[in-house]
Amino acid sequence: MYKVANFLDNDDVRLLSELGPFRVIEYTRDLSVTPGNAQLAYFCNAMNIRKRQVICDLSKGNVTLQSGAMQWSVGNVNATTGVKGVGDLFSKAVRGKVTGESAIKPEYTGNGTLVLEPTYRHILLLNLQDWNGSLVLDDGLFLACESTLQQKTVMRSNVSSAIAGNEGLFNLGISGVGVLCLESPCPKEELIEVTLENDVLKIDGNMAIAWSGSLEFTVERSGKSLIGSAASGEGLVNVYRGTGKVLLAPVDKM
Repeated sequence: MYKVANFLDNDDVRLLSELGPFRVIEYTRDLSVTPGNAQLAYFCNAMNIRKRQVICDLSKGNVTLQSGAMQWSVGNVNATTGVKGVGDLFSKAVRGKVTGESAIKPEYTGNGTLVLEPTYRHILLLNLQDWNGSLVLDDGLFLACESTLQQKTVMRSNVSSAIAGNEGLFNLGISGVGVLCLESPCPKEELIEVTLENDVLKIDGNMAIAWSGSLEFTVERSGKSLIGSAASGEGLVNVYRGTGKVLLAPVDKM
């Protein structure tokens, strides 16, 4: 039995979103300032640069975290590596190497409360049922997910997308039933969601942060010929083709 005071009931903390075992909170003011950084803290707050945290209620489901994401826990909380044998360890090590994610993502079980490290990035909670059970992520976005979800390495459909698309050859794919928690460079209010039905989306730049696993990703010339691409001034564009959804940041993430 435990009780936590002056945390969620603090006047400077507000609940942003809640889905599955995850709750996202935001600190509306930073009171831990000194005369030397008070001006910076003031303008950060005015521009929506605030600390945010994810709270996991393990009584609602087991969770898997990015390595090093845990800050503190209380109650019955047990951590495991999530590794199911030598073959599983090897595949996770390879996936971590090619996607840039941590090779071993700890899994937490029990019925206590788990609090993640604060971040100034924006937290997105996505239900994979809204993505037909499959989602591909841009590098560095994964923060946490329900342990019912499976992770895999997704390879580009052609080598050109890795060489010319500024996206890398491999990405982290998430599939199954459950909730996914992402660290986004942009708030949810600014993200653009494009839904395709046997259609094509072309993007000039590294703006897509996540897309349905059913979509084919390639890099192609913006025109049908080299002369046409040169005339348009665009050159190569990232192309998402098929049926599914794409989440876009309003500006190039690079």
